[in-house]
Amino acid sequence: MIYLDNNATTRLAPEVLEEMLPFLREEYGNPSSFHTFGSRVMEHVETARERVAALLGASPREITFNSGGTEGDNTALESGTTWDPARPGLVTTAVEHPAVLETARQLERLGRPLAVIGVDRSGRLDLDDLVRRTDPRTGLVSVMAANNETGVLMPVAEAAEVAHAAGALFHTDAVQAVGKVPIDVAASGIDMLSLSGHKLHGPKGVGALYVRKGSPFLPLILGGHQEKGVRAGTYNVAGIVGLGRAAELAMRSLRDGTGREAALLARLEDGILASCPEAEIAGAGSPRLPNTSTVLFTSVESEAILTLLDMRGIVVSSGSACSTGSKDPSYVLSAMGIDAMKANTAIRFSLSRYTTEAEIDAVLEALPPLIARLRAISPYAR
Repeated sequence: MIYLDNNATTRLAPEVLEEMLPFLREEYGNPSSFHTFGSRVMEHVETARERVAALLGASPREITFNSGGTEGDNTALESGTTWDPARPGLVTTAVEHPAVLETARQLERLGRPLAVIGVDRSGRLDLDDLVRRTDPRTGLVSVMAANNETGVLMPVAEAAEVAHAAGALFHTDAVQAVGKVPIDVAASGIDMLSLSGHKLHGPKGVGALYVRKGSPFLPLILGGHQEKGVRAGTYNVAGIVGLGRAAELAMRSLRDGTGREAALLARLEDGILASCPEAEIAGAGSPRLPNTSTVLFTSVESEAILTLLDMRGIVVSSGSACSTGSKDPSYVLSAMGIDAMKANTAIRFSLSRYTTEAEIDAVLEALPPLIARLRAISPYAR
């Protein structure tokens, strides 16, 4: 199998699994317990907290563990629109993950003002519109760090500046960015940040929410004293320990540089553009993650491409895993002004630090004849 769907989920790093195993076997104590058996487990939770904080340039006390990016996004949006009754408004973008957009729409139904900012053909955020629509009633501005479908990097620091100038808080869904590009929460002016373990070679079902010290914050999940009362619920110790180790490995990978993944992605894109006529890269004019490329194969439906690649053991996607099953074209591509017919030809390739040159070459060998074959029978081809 050639796995190029790493934006949906990543393989668990072997080092992460090894660090988790003791907490699935003998070290099963509840870290909230007073006895030694529990308290020694809590020491490993705190080590994981330090590792996650180091990856973000944060203080450990600003990190709260949770179940993943979706919970983090929900918590941040709910808190950010309730901390000040005079500021119930939310401003976000048209290309956010459904964990943000669907929560935003639910909050709007509950009476909280919502403004959704558009992007251009390259996926770049309209900062001027963000300034215009962030006003004294805005409690939170939420702009993702990197788009999960196109990999386009958003101007997080600039958006945070806009939010703060209006007296609002700033949140970023950094699920796709953490571990792939450097993030410094202090330098970027981020008040809240969501991340998820399984996007950076950690386990599923665990994540973290960064909340800047001193920021107003209201918990979403109540019922226990865990995480200093910020997020109730028994600790997922094995998951937290795994996330900590994954963060440590990601930090090492960032220190070594992401040039290898970027080079492999460039090799893939150049090969596709050279061998598949009329192919184009979504968001090619913008800064992007070093691992992500969404390719539009004009006149060829993505479902057919996915099926034939899958039969050859090549795993890719047609967009966000959270949107799989929808018959509608990608709302991200639609927001970029790409028409529905072309949007339905999109294939997302997302690499990881485990992707090899041989795998990229195998894809470039299999893909062109497959596209040519499908285009030959397409009623939409010229």
